[in-house]
Order: sequence, then structure tokens, then C-alpha cells
Amino acid sequence: MKIKTYQFIVVLFFSSLAFVNAQQGILSGNVIDGEYNEPMAFANILVKGTTTGTTSDFDGKYQLELDPGTYTLIFSFVGYDTQEISDVVIKPGEDTLLDVTLNTNSLDTVVITTSIKRNTENAVLNIQKKSAVVLDGLSAQSIKKSGASNIAAAVKSVPGVSVEGGKYVYVRGLGDRYTKSILNGVDIPGLDPDRNTIPMDIFPTNIIDNVIVIKSAAAEYPADFTGGIVNIVTKDFPTKAEYSLSFGTAYNPDMHFNDGYLKYEGGDTDFFGYDDGTRNLPINRYQPIPGTFENKVLLNSLTSRFDSQLAANAENSGANFNLGFTLGNQFDIGNHKIGYQASFSYKNNTTFYENAVDGTYRRDSDIQNNELAINRVINGPLGINEVTLNGLVGLTYKTDKSKYKFTALHIQNGESTASKLDILLSEAGGDGSGLLDGTNDVLLYTERSITNFSLSGNHTLDGDSNFKMDWTLAPSFSKVEDKDHRSTPLRIVENGNTTEFQIDPSSVGNPLRLWRNLIEENWVGNLNLNYKYELFGRSAKLKFGGAYTYKFRDFSTDQYIFLTTSPNVANGDVNTLLAPGNIWTPEVTADDGTVSGGNGTYLDSNNIFQSDNAYEGETHVGAMYISNEFNPSEKLKLILGLRTEEYSLYYTGSKDETIFNRENTISEFDFFPSANFIYALKDDTNLRSSYSRTTARPSFKEASAAAIFDPVTNRFFIGGFRNGTFPDVVPAYINNFDVRYEWFREEGQMIAVSGFYKDFTDPIEVTAFPQSPNQFTVANLPEAQVYGAELEFRQNLGFISDSFSQFKFNTNISVIQSEATMTEQEFGTRTSAARQDANGNVIENVDRIRDLQGQAPFLINVGLDYDNQEGFRAGLFYNVQGRTLEIVGNGFVPDVYTVPFNSFNFTLNKAFGENKRSAIDLKINNILNSQRKSEYESFGAQNQIFSLRDPGTEISLGYTYKF
Repeated sequence: MKIKTYQFIVVLFFSSLAFVNAQQGILSGNVIDGEYNEPMAFANILVKGTTTGTTSDFDGKYQLELDPGTYTLIFSFVGYDTQEISDVVIKPGEDTLLDVTLNTNSLDTVVITTSIKRNTENAVLNIQKKSAVVLDGLSAQSIKKSGASNIAAAVKSVPGVSVEGGKYVYVRGLGDRYTKSILNGVDIPGLDPDRNTIPMDIFPTNIIDNVIVIKSAAAEYPADFTGGIVNIVTKDFPTKAEYSLSFGTAYNPDMHFNDGYLKYEGGDTDFFGYDDGTRNLPINRYQPIPGTFENKVLLNSLTSRFDSQLAANAENSGANFNLGFTLGNQFDIGNHKIGYQASFSYKNNTTFYENAVDGTYRRDSDIQNNELAINRVINGPLGINEVTLNGLVGLTYKTDKSKYKFTALHIQNGESTASKLDILLSEAGGDGSGLLDGTNDVLLYTERSITNFSLSGNHTLDGDSNFKMDWTLAPSFSKVEDKDHRSTPLRIVENGNTTEFQIDPSSVGNPLRLWRNLIEENWVGNLNLNYKYELFGRSAKLKFGGAYTYKFRDFSTDQYIFLTTSPNVANGDVNTLLAPGNIWTPEVTADDGTVSGGNGTYLDSNNIFQSDNAYEGETHVGAMYISNEFNPSEKLKLILGLRTEEYSLYYTGSKDETIFNRENTISEFDFFPSANFIYALKDDTNLRSSYSRTTARPSFKEASAAAIFDPVTNRFFIGGFRNGTFPDVVPAYINNFDVRYEWFREEGQMIAVSGFYKDFTDPIEVTAFPQSPNQFTVANLPEAQVYGAELEFRQNLGFISDSFSQFKFNTNISVIQSEATMTEQEFGTRTSAARQDANGNVIENVDRIRDLQGQAPFLINVGLDYDNQEGFRAGLFYNVQGRTLEIVGNGFVPDVYTVPFNSFNFTLNKAFGENKRSAIDLKINNILNSQRKSEYESFGAQNQIFSLRDPGTEISLGYTYKF
């Protein structure tokens, strides 16, 4: 009862705050300098026919409180065109957004009649038009119109962008390695620190100012991207008090309220995304484990400390649910402003695959047999419960000349997995000549977290705003802990009419318990200065600055194997293995001479800390850059820049008894030039071209000696540190060329056609080991080329008839061709294993050129949305990525390709109530019931499953209330 009372008081308090300003409306927005596409400080904003007005702050933002009505606004600044915008409608209690761009070289007054929403969308397109680089952008208003609740759902509409797993963004189909995600211009690690991208589904759209996808490089950007940079910019603070509460649920008929769902008992805090210590390693890492003939009492004690549950329980699966709230406001402190923005979200998602499949296949050793041979196939039910908490707090303080912004972000994630898998395993060396059956009970828990702090400043260093400086300091701390991963495989043996379940290490492997810990620090600092001056009698801008990034990682693995004196497990119930009555006890001789004990389950005394699978890594990246933006002629703009980066990788660990103590394994000092050319064919039409040099570097685990095991798929990732001296994998370097024609039309319509070419030296790929199809590593190719074209088309359907004016059609298509040159070893292996006919004639043609790993051949995004501008929006959206080389094979292991996933979704949003403060969201995802599938492909052979998950169709419903 007390909780409900407090909730009522909180709601009443927020409602009273909103009522204070309910009679007036607020007009706010940004004034943009069209010459440089940056905020314009101290521009004048005046309500025509009155003395009411204000000026933009140094960040280009302004705000006016006005009575309800229709107004004409005048925007002016010395030396720039004056813009007069009429038909600006102010509604009581509502915030009206109006962004304006002021341009030079005209003394005439420009009068514009426009609606507010059109103007906001046009303002975003104007940023693209005036940008120094090739980019695409999404404003908060555009995201809102799409009905997307998070950035991952919204950014799919950007040309050349695809989203993997509903959260990771790839640009131009180049995969994770070549796409970089940053927050407020600063690199931060994600929940998977080995990815360049961070999960986009954690960011609610109502805290986002915009999302910018940068596709061509400039000197001020980091050099380690090739496909694109995705920059998420959060709001400084709202223009008025904003408080919102949201909650929702999602139902999938294939996954939810299913009695076959698998789970296991964890800790009391699993609901909050972290383990309470229940799954901590129960013995010391360096504790010696005695054999059965040594310290017998100690062996019994150590074995009994491990949790005895090894099999999952079948329970009913619940539906997904989520909740969140946002807070924001600003206050005047004299002539200065201080504001805050805060958000919190909680997601609890339950996923159940009734038949998840993971396969490992080899090419037959008989080169006259095309069909693939089974190495290991696993299939069965898989239950996953994932909890994610996300909290973000931002504080901003503005003066006339400076802005200071502090942001704190924390993401907490816990993922519990339980499965009962059937195994089909090759018995004779993996050639498929003999197969045996087995089962594997797998219980997993992974806890992830990231904490990021960012402190930044923007300063005007002179009175004319010609000299500006900005700086950022951003530390991040991330953690990934695999806690008590339990894998208990059994062999199935048919003995007459009896089925026996046996522990058989030589075939299916040992019962295993695994702990892994990854801790990483990431420190980023940068300083940028820009100075406006005149060159060739026209405005020019000089940029220069530097950045420093330091990363440190500590990774370790603890693994424990269990043995038993009796291989048979009754009824295959693995929970009996560590039951109190079945743990190994010393032999005891009674007075009558009978002997008992001496049997049961016990820890293998050979378990020791695996030093080769533990390492410390650190990287240092020091950067300096300079660029100049100038106009040789009225229509031509050039941006020439040079960036230098000094990159060092240090490794501490061991490999085959060789000890490395902070070994400098990679050290490179590189120059990264860039050039961007923009020719204004007309006021609304640009022709662009650009060149840049970028890089892709191996991750910590790729440059390590560690072997990382996946208990579900029984696959290993082996680090590239294999030859005992230096890692076999080195950074890749890419020369990038872009051209683009863009036509910005009225009412947010546009047409853009782009072409690009990328030349890779030493591209990095994930590849299979020739003799071990369940083991993967990374390697460099000599070279590769990628070239492609993009088409973007946005069209309002009002040209058909006025009744269609509220419909908009959007499409963007990318067609990409990749050509990678094999290494001599790969080409020789594939050639020697080429298939032959019965007469010994080679019938498989092996080309030295193949697809580049991770490169999609095409991307298609199509959307049709409806917006009546009265609070009702709906849309149909389709997205697909072409068949993509996922794992590079060789002569013995076939290539793995992803099968296109046809994502077809429906969204609906309806705002209602007083001032439309309430909103309902309805979404239907994966309407076509497409499967996520990867397959082995080999000459003349039937495709075989590498990985298969059936996500089903999900229906979600959400409600949001704004106070």
C-alpha cells in the first residue's frame, strides 16, 4: 500500500510540473551556419511585428516561450542571409522544433512558408548536403516518425546499413571489423569488447539528438574504420521539463508459454542481470588437486564444493517484458543554463529454440566423393533468458562562450542458457565412415557490464566565434565473466535391448566446468581546434588536434574436468554425477573385512591453470591531424587532411613454455591522408568525390595465444599468436574511393546515387584450420578489392493524388562485389583437394579469386510509412542482406555462408489523450517467419547446416506516458 501511495505522489508531482507550462508553448531549435555545417552562435531570432526575441547560444541553440498561435520568425546574422519563416504554429503545452540554416552571399530577405515537421526533416537533409564527408543522418524527429523504439530498429533505414541480431550495425555489408560505433564522438567498448560496434538496441530513441553514419573519412576521425562510423549523439537537455514512463511486452508463439522451455537454478539476483556469487569458482585457482591415491579426504572435499546441478529443468517460458523512464529539464543560473537528461531501461527477454542446430562438416578424404562428411552435429532445445539494465545520466552547463557536458552510462547484462542436445559424432577420424550418438547437457551463465564516463568541453576562444576548441576525456570499464559453464556429454550405447548412457572422454569428451574472466579498461582523450579565416577571398577553415587511446585487457580461463570410476550414468540423468551419495569417497574396510567406497565422481588431478589461455594485452594509439577546408571557386569546396597514428600492441602471456612479458608484438606509425571534393551543381544538387586511407587491426583475442571454447557448439577460437614469436596476423590497410551524386528535393524528398571502391592490403579473415573443422582462427590475405553502388530514393506519394500525401516511400539498395586473393597455402590446399570424376579428371575449378569474408553482395531496405501528423503513424519495412561468406574454408573444410534473412516488420504508433501525452506502440517482427541460418557450401555437394536458429514471429505492445 505504501508503494502505491509513493507512486501516486510521484505521478502527481510530475503532472504538476507539466501543468505549470501548459498554457504556453515552446519554440526551440538550432541555428546552423550553412557555410561550415556547424552551430551558429549569437544569431538573432525575432518574432515579426513584436519586440519578442532571443539569440542562439554559442552551441547554436535557442528557445522562446510563446502564447498559442501562428507566428512569423525572422532569423538573422551579420553577413548572412536573413530568413523569414512564416506559418509557425505554437500549440499550448507543446514543444515546437524549428531548425534553420543561414547562408552567406546574398543581401535579399528569403521568405519561407513551411510546416514545422517538414522544416525539421529538411534541416537534417541540409546537414548531409553541407557535410564535408559522405554521410547519412537520422534526426530524433525522423526516428520518431519511423515508430522505432531504439536506435537499432531505426538505423536500418540508412542506405548501406544492416543490423545483425537486432543490435549490431554494419555499414556497406563489410561486417563488424570495418564498422565503428561511437557515442558522442568517442570510442567506447561494447558488451562484447572484441567487436568494433556497440549494441544499438540499448539506446531508447527519446534520449537521442541524432545518429550520423559517416561513410568517407576525414582527418579528424579515427583511422580504424572502413565501412563507416556510426555516431550516436545524445541530447544535451530538453528545452522544457520532460518526464516519461514506458513499459511493454512481447509474445512469440514459438517461444513463449512453452512447457518445454529449459532453465536452471541460479542466484537470487539473476533477475537484475548479475550473479550474486552463487556461480563463483568454489576452489582456489592454484589449489593442487590430489589423485585418488594421495590426499583422499581433500579430493572428496574439493569435488563436493561444485554445484551438483548439471541438467536443466523443463518449465513454462514467460513472455518478454521491458520498462523504462526518462527525466530531463533545464534551469537558468543567471545568464547561464544547466540541464540534465537521464534514462533507465530494463529488458527481460526469454528465447526458446525447440531445435537449435550446430554442425561441423568436412570434405570427404575421397576426392571423387563430393558430399560432405559429418564431423559433429548437435541439435536440440535451447532456452535463453537475457536481462539488460541500462542507465544513462547527462549533465550540461552552458555559458556564453563555453559548454561542459558530463555523461555516465552503465549497462548490466546477464544471460542464462540451458540446453539438452543430441549429438551425432564421427567415430573414425572425422571422415564420416562411422557415427555414434550422444547427448550433452549444457548450462551456461555470462555476466557482462560496461561503465563509461565522458567529460567534454566546447569553447569559443574569441569574440567573433572564429576560433573554437573542443576536448573530451572518456574512461570506460568493461567486464565479461563466463561463470560456471557446465558441459556434460554422454555417449549412447545400444547394448541389446538396453540403452546405456556412458561417460566416454575419447569420443564425446569429459564432463567440464569452465570459468572465464575478461576485464578491460579503455581511456580516450582528444583535443580539437578550428580556426576560420579567408583564402582566395573566400571563407576557409583550418582544423588540427590530437587524440590518445589506451586499452588494457586481463583475460584468464579456469577449467575443471571430472572423472568417474563407473562410466554408466543411469537413465542419462547427469544430476546424479555430483549428488552427495555419488561423489568419490576413500575406500573403507569394515571389521568384517568388507570394503566400501573407492568409487564415484572426482576431480581430475591433472587440472591446472592454463597459462596459455590467459593473457594481458594493452594498446596505445597516439594520433595527430591537420586539415584545411576551403573554396577555390564559388561552387567547389575542398577538404584536404592528414592524420598520423602510432599504434603499439603489448602482450603478456605464454605459448608452449615461452614466456612473454609485455612483448611489443605490433608497432606501427602510419600516415592516413584524406581528400574530399564537393561541387555544387545547383543549390540543391551536389557531386562529391573522396579518397582516404584507413586501417583494420586485430583484436586482443585475435593477437593472443588463447583457445576459447564454446560449450554449446563444441567449437574453439584459436588466437593468431601461433608461431611462438609474434602474432601471425597483422593490421590491414585500405584505400577508399567514393563518388556521390545527391539531389535534395522539397518536403524531405531526395535521390542519391553513390559508387565506391576499396583496395585492401593484408585483409583479416576468420578461417577454419585445415585438419580441425571445429577450430577457427584469423589470418591475413595478400589483398582484396571491394566495389559497389548505392541508390537512395525518398518519395512522397502525394504526386499520385492529394489523398496519398501522408504516405512516404523510402528505398535504398546497395550492390557490392568483392574479390579476395587467396594465400599460396590456401590456394595450394584447395587445388590439391579439388574434386575429380571416376576417371581421375579434375572437375572442380579452383579460382585464386574468391569472396571477401564478411562482405555482403547486396543490401536492400524498403519502407512505406504513413503519418497523418495528428498522432497516428504506421509503416511496413523490409530488409535483407545477401548471401555472405561467414567462415573461410580450405581444401579440407568447406566455406560457410550466411543465408539471406528476410526481415519484414510492421510498426504502428498512436498518440492520444490530452496534448497527446499517451502513446501505444504495436510491432510485428519477422512477419515472413524467416530463419537465421548459415550453411556449409562445397562443390557438387548438398549444403549442410553450420548454424540454424528459428526466431519465429514476435508481436510486441508498448505504452508510453509523458508527464
